[in-house]
Amino acid sequence: MKITADTLIADCLQLNPNAAEILLSAGMHCFGCALAHGETIAEAVSVHGQDLEELLAKLNEGVE
Repeated sequence: MKITADTLIADCLQLNPNAAEILLSAGMHCFGCALAHGETIAEAVSVHGQDLEELLAKLNEGVE
C-alpha cells in the first residue's frame, strides 16, 4: 500500500513502522492526539505548515 494525502494518520502509523519518528521530526505530534484517527495526512500538513509531497515521500520510504 502507498501512503497518500488522504491516508488517515492512524492508518499511516500501521503502514509504516517509522511513521511516528518521521512525523515527530516534522514537528507533527498529532499521531498522539485523539483526532488523529479521523485526520488525514493532508489535513495535518495544512495545520502544521509542512510540505506535503516531501512528507509523503519520507512516509512511503518504509512502506512495503
